[in-house]
Amino acid sequence: MIEKGKISPFQMALIMYVTVVATAILYIPFVNAQQANRDLWLSPIWGSLSGFLIVFIMIKLYKIYPKKTLIQYSEIILGRALGKIIGFIYLFFLLHDTAIAFREYSEFIESSFLFKTPMVVIIGSIALICAYAVHGGLEVVGRCALVFLPIVLFFYVMIYFLLIPDLNVNNMFPIMEDGLIPSIKGSIAPHAWLSQYSLMSFLIPFLTDETKGMKWGIASVFASVITMVFMNLGNLFLFGQSITNIPFPVFVAAKYISVGKFFEHVESIVISVWVLGGFVQLSAFYYMLVLGTSQWLKLSSYKPIVLPIGYLIILFSIWSTSSLQEMLQSMGTTTPFYFLTIQLLIPILLICMAIIKKQGHLGKNHMHKLKPKD
Repeated sequence: MIEKGKISPFQMALIMYVTVVATAILYIPFVNAQQANRDLWLSPIWGSLSGFLIVFIMIKLYKIYPKKTLIQYSEIILGRALGKIIGFIYLFFLLHDTAIAFREYSEFIESSFLFKTPMVVIIGSIALICAYAVHGGLEVVGRCALVFLPIVLFFYVMIYFLLIPDLNVNNMFPIMEDGLIPSIKGSIAPHAWLSQYSLMSFLIPFLTDETKGMKWGIASVFASVITMVFMNLGNLFLFGQSITNIPFPVFVAAKYISVGKFFEHVESIVISVWVLGGFVQLSAFYYMLVLGTSQWLKLSSYKPIVLPIGYLIILFSIWSTSSLQEMLQSMGTTTPFYFLTIQLLIPILLICMAIIKKQGHLGKNHMHKLKPKD
């Protein structure tokens, strides 16, 4: 096996949680509000269906093909040629998805703090740090999630706790004024973000207790949805319908904090704390891409390709979009369908083919037993 390290099911849940939520808490409130308006807090609830479904599918596939990842059992299910094609499509998507995550990170840092720093410098610096973590292996990424995530969550909860005097619950009323349709339209982005739980496939083979994969996978999806709902409600209570004009509402919310006229302007703390979560997210994406590529190429180790893959990530991050405005627009239009096509439809195709193949195999065995002996 290429990866010798092991992580606990709890660490897997944390890695997947931060992989989905780290950028979602920045962008989801704004993207949801474009369609759902004041019902934006309902959208992640509808989006949770994709998350729970994909966790069930990935665990089911792993039970049929233990110790294998999606890249490996694609060849077993579909045959070598077609399996290689599906694996390549998924890995190319993962490269693009990882590049988008790096670009989202750099866009936030540049537009909020490092205004004059070239984009390539921001992306290159975080890519180099992540490469060091990825070279250390899965256990390093798991321990980073275990250490950094509680710090990140504590500070994000504190933001809205300190803003309680400024929150107006009436901003969420009337609920579903225009029916269910707006919130369902707004759920397209959460569906796409939560479909990233298909990446569990790269972590399940390395769990210390594989029997708890389903339990902690479901718990991770549930925690992700609760976080999105909490962030959407917090921003709705603070900004009202003007949230449709604020690309980074969590960051702007931190600027509102003023306690006793001496504890204020804490947005720099928010950035530094978010960087910790962003580092874990980007390292996880990076690791899964490197691991999957080495399995597709049937390499004996993934470490020689860590830096070359990092170079590709930097290039694709620069090429992925021309501006922040274009990226935000695509998040609410084409990007979710692109994510769902790869991360939901491919696993559904694989599980259907695996079940058909398994049933066919069982049928042949049954007929063989019934065949009279000479």
